[in-house]
Amino acid sequence: MAFQIPRGTQDILPGDSEKWQYVEQVARELCSRYGYREIRTPIFEHTELFLRGVGDTTDIVQKEMYTFEDKGGRALTLRPEGTAPVVRAFVEHKLYGSPNQPLKLYYSGPMFRYERPEAGRFRQFVQFGVEAIGSSDPAIDAEVMALAMHIYEALGLKRIRLVINSLGDLDSRRAHREALVRHFSGRIDELCADCQARLETNPLRILDCKKDRDHELMATAPSILDYLNDESRAYFEKVKHYLAMLGLPFVVDSRLVRGLDYYNHTTFEIMSEAEGFGAAATLCGGGRYNGLVEEIGGPEMPGIGFALSIERLLAALEAEGVELPTDEGIDCYVAALGERAKEEAVRLVYELRRAGLRVDQDYVGRKLKAQLKAADRLKAAFVVMIGDEELDKQIATVKEMASGEQTNVPFGELASFFTERTRREGE
Repeated sequence: MAFQIPRGTQDILPGDSEKWQYVEQVARELCSRYGYREIRTPIFEHTELFLRGVGDTTDIVQKEMYTFEDKGGRALTLRPEGTAPVVRAFVEHKLYGSPNQPLKLYYSGPMFRYERPEAGRFRQFVQFGVEAIGSSDPAIDAEVMALAMHIYEALGLKRIRLVINSLGDLDSRRAHREALVRHFSGRIDELCADCQARLETNPLRILDCKKDRDHELMATAPSILDYLNDESRAYFEKVKHYLAMLGLPFVVDSRLVRGLDYYNHTTFEIMSEAEGFGAAATLCGGGRYNGLVEEIGGPEMPGIGFALSIERLLAALEAEGVELPTDEGIDCYVAALGERAKEEAVRLVYELRRAGLRVDQDYVGRKLKAQLKAADRLKAAFVVMIGDEELDKQIATVKEMASGEQTNVPFGELASFFTERTRREGE
């Protein structure tokens, strides 16, 4: 039988994988500049972590998690998001005892959610995210948002928009919750079954409903901003002040609630406004999660972070026509004519690779002309040609592919020849 990839997943093939490597490299370098260090967690965790951390009333927990029982009877779940595992590691390894606070971390890797596949939405997808744990300073909120925007701008995106909101503290949310229940109760039967269930369990999530987002009740729903207490309002004003100081334009959207229960105070999304991008316009989402560390068994430690989708990032770059500067070529191709030359080519290719060069050769018995075509397909900057005459003289013929210029270089000087040329071209 012919096997096919599971629905909702994708193969990243050569030609595309270089784009992934490039955007991940840019993100990592910027995280390092901002003082964030990498953390790697398992792709599966105990199911209870997500029930407690993400929230048992969320769509992720109720509908989307890939949960299984291992041979020991333990309930395990493929991670649907990255924050809960990072916080679990933070607590388990007592990183709250580090003298460097807040602890600033970043991660990258596959996440898994069972949902209907569509453009920009997969069942296995890759997120790049950051977490700053240990500070309740509004300035760190601004820094996290600035880092996210910096990543997109460094990759060349221009048509993006930062949208922010405040969910307030526990008291503010409790007052808003009561107002939402009063608002929706009389006409809740006009909304979908999910919204009807959320009225009792988590009415704030009604505002995040995709099915009923255009219903008139949504437009007239009480705004969380009207229910912020003085402390929450002052915190949000300070966050906006820091964003303005950084010169980061933003839009306040009181309906922005995000889909995870652990969010409070600052919440934000970065949207693409590129034409033809489609319905999945949210590129990145995040916010503050004071209380999550305690929920997972640690001390009282505030935190904030974001996660961005690599798939949607690449789609946004394509929508804006941004070409990534990925280098798919090699430094040289060693073309051999004859069995003796083939043996020398094997040794020479290894030697040049050890010298730090990207080198390849023929392994399927092509004639010289076909080898030159192969070098062209591989975008080789140079071709080293070896035949019996070159072997006898121990001097190779080196052809620069761009100009067609040929140079004779002794075998023993090839590594330094290419290293010097590479250095000069990089200056």
